[in-house]
This record gives sequence, structure tokens and C-alpha cells, in this order.
Amino acid sequence: MKENHSKYKLNKRKEKTGRLLLWSIASSLQIKFHGDSPYISSCYFFGGFSDKRKRRLKRESKLEDATNSIMHEGITTVETHECCEFSDESDVCISIITWNMNGQLVSEDLEQVVARKRKFDLLVIGLQEAPKERIISQFLQDALHNSHVLLGNIIMQSLQLYLFGRANSQLFINELHMDKHSLGGFGGLIRRKKGAVAIRVSYKGITMVFINCHLAAHADKVQERNSQLREISQSLFTKKLNPFARRARLIVWLGDFNYRLQGIGTYPARDMIHNHLHKQLRSKDQLLREAERGLIFDGYYEGTLAFKPTYKYDIGSSKYDTSHKVRAPAWTDRILFKVEDPDQLSATLHCYDSIDTIDSSDHKPVKAHLCLKIRN
Repeated sequence: MKENHSKYKLNKRKEKTGRLLLWSIASSLQIKFHGDSPYISSCYFFGGFSDKRKRRLKRESKLEDATNSIMHEGITTVETHECCEFSDESDVCISIITWNMNGQLVSEDLEQVVARKRKFDLLVIGLQEAPKERIISQFLQDALHNSHVLLGNIIMQSLQLYLFGRANSQLFINELHMDKHSLGGFGGLIRRKKGAVAIRVSYKGITMVFINCHLAAHADKVQERNSQLREISQSLFTKKLNPFARRARLIVWLGDFNYRLQGIGTYPARDMIHNHLHKQLRSKDQLLREAERGLIFDGYYEGTLAFKPTYKYDIGSSKYDTSHKVRAPAWTDRILFKVEDPDQLSATLHCYDSIDTIDSSDHKPVKAHLCLKIRN
């Protein structure tokens, strides 16, 4: 009896050791998991940040540096093409907007965000630090003047995502799912909820996922932001969807990623912006740097950062922060996309810009216009 018990314990230890070895191998090989996990590069799930997990995070960062220095794509910067004419050359045209509202609501600004010339099939609006959702939803629908109708939305306190489509859009939708993931903390108490909200939709036979996120603030939280992106990726649509569901052909991340400029002070950065040299600051951008290391958004695309950094402005003006903190400008607000099979689906970026005329928040909204074409 004792002999059998000893064998049982030995087998359990072997089984546990085998599982740990498998997880380690999978992590080092960057095996991708889950149908809609955008860029998962390890098998770990990240939760809170205890001292033990902080030490583990540093070990994983070193391992990832060694692994990803071998082979990765990073983020590919793409130029914008001529303005979309909303013709038969595209199967689906999408207008995408992200905006950290700083808790402010000005109806004229929302009207400007949705634009008057609405040459798009779908309108995706991701908001962070937004006021109450009922107010926002009604204001957006009023601003659209019935040209587009609300197809779906997902709300997690101040983090909100809306999907609008043309009046006949319901005819082309055969799948619509929403999901959300909270990153915890006390941000929700002050209308600064951190986490992500997402919509998965199949429109005209194209399965798309839109993820609106708000990540940890401050320049020194790079590793925490990287970890939050992995946690979100591991979580979204992994419980509610059929495991045999189709992979998304287009994945779009938008939101306040909160990545800052690294290795330059606030005044030198402001001088460069003032002298229209802000394009040279792209080499200082934390998000692009982390992607170059292969830690986030491997294989994604982004338009050229030709516009000025979108944070942090004095409210009611286009002047960068004049408070006692004098925060350094940064491109915190971004829109990234990835096409899973470019041979079957092409994506053309027609616009990637900030809306500088809006000054009711300390962030400027960012907009993108993306057109898709199914290849025969």
C-alpha cells in the first residue's frame, strides 16, 4: 500500500514537472494561443503585481529579450493613401476614432468627431474617461442624424466602445459579440477605468475584432503596460466563443495606451514640436520601441505619426501642460491594425490623424479610415 502511494506521489511530481517544462518551451518558442489573441508571445497569465510576480515579470522580460532578439516583425509603419472615395473598389470602409474625454462632454465636439462627410460603412468609436454611457450614446446618435445606426456597444464604466453602421447594415451582419476585461485598481472610482472592451463582428463575411483599451499611466510603467496587453489578449473572447469559431481576419486595437517618450525631457520635446520636428520624436516612442523588441504588437500596422503628440494639453487650449507637473508630450492615443491573411484580405489606410481643433479634453482625438477588399 505504501509502495503504491509513493508511486502515485512520484507520478504527480513528474506530471507537474512535465507541465512546467511544456509551459517553458511554449513560452520560449512564442507559441500563439486562442483564436483572437492578437499577439500572445508567452503562455503566462498576468494578474496583480505582488513582489513575487514583479520578480517573475523581470525574469520573463529578460527571457523575452533573448528570445525576441532572434526574430520578430514589430509594428510596420504605413503611409496613408488618397482620400477614400467610398467606391466599389472597397468591400468595407471603416472610420475608427479613439478619444480620452477626461470626463468632459461637449456636444459640438462629438459632432466634429463623427464628421459631416460620412463615407464609410462602419463607424467605430472608442472612448476612455467618458461620462455616463446613456448620455454619450444619445449624443452620438443625434450627431449622426440617422445616417448610421447603433449596431452594438460595450460599456465598462468610463471605458466605452460603440459600433455604428449604415441603415441597412443589419442585412450584412451574421455575428456580433461583446466582451470586456477589467485590470482592477481604483481607476473606476474616479472615472478612469483601466482595462479593455471589445466587439467582434462578422460584416459582409469579414470577421473583425475591435479592442478599445486604457492602460496604466506614467512613463516608468512600460513593463506593466506590456503585461496588461498580454493579460487582455489572453482574456477577451476566450470563454464566450465556440472554440471552433472562425479566426478574426482583421484585428484593430485603439485607445489610450499611455506609452510615453523615452530618453528626452519635456522642454527639448516641446522645442522640437514647436519647430515642426516632432516626426523625429518617433524614435523615442515607447510603444514603437517595445514592438521593435518583439514584446508587443508583433506583425501589426500603424499609420505614420505625422501629427503632433496628442497628450497632455491644457483643457480649452492647444498648449501643452503648463501645470506644476509640466508633463512631457506623448502619443498616448493610437490605432493599430492587423490582417491575418493578406493574401485573402487587403487593408488600405486612407487617413491617420489627430483632431487638433477639439480642446475640451487634455487629449486630442485620433482618427483612422481603413478600407478592406476581399481578394479572389
